[in-house]
Amino acid sequence: MYSFMGGGLFCAWVGNILLVVATATDHWMQYRLSGAFAHQGLWRYCLSNKCYLQTESIAYWNATRAFMILAALCCFVGIVIGILAFAQLPTFHRLTRPFSAGIMFFISTLFVLLAMAIYTGVTVSFLGRRFGDWRFSWSYILGWVSLLMTFFAGIFYMCAYRMHECRRLSGPR
Repeated sequence: MYSFMGGGLFCAWVGNILLVVATATDHWMQYRLSGAFAHQGLWRYCLSNKCYLQTESIAYWNATRAFMILAALCCFVGIVIGILAFAQLPTFHRLTRPFSAGIMFFISTLFVLLAMAIYTGVTVSFLGRRFGDWRFSWSYILGWVSLLMTFFAGIFYMCAYRMHECRRLSGPR
C-alpha cells in the first residue's frame, strides 16, 4: 500500500510542478510574424525578444487559464491529503484518505484535459489558419505531460485504496 502511495505522491509532485511551469511560462505556441519569430503563452506574448501582456479578454485564454489554475490547486490538495494518508489516524470507513487523494488527482486530470482541449481546439482551428508557420511549444507539451502524471497519481492512490480495503475486509474475524 505504501509503495503505491509513494509512487502516486511522486507522480503528483512532478505533475503539480509541471502544471505550474506550464501555466506560468509563455511558450505554448511559436510562430513567425512579419519575418520575426514570436511565441505566446497564457499570460503574455513575445515579439522580437520583447514581451507584452495579453490584455484582451478572449474566452478561450480565460478558460484555459482558469482550468489550469484549478488543476494545480486540486493537485496540491491531493498532495496534502496524500501525505496525510501516510498517517494511520482513524478516518471514515467509506471515505479514506487514499481514496480522497485519488479523487482529487482525477479531478485535476479532468481540469487539465479541459484546458488542453480548449487550447488545442481553438489554436488549430483559428490561430493555425492565421499564422502559416506555427507550432506548439514546450509549455504546451508540459501541460500534456502533467495530465499523464496526475492521472497516474490517481491510479496509484486508487490501487493503494483497493489494497487497504482488501486487507481491511479480509482481516481477523
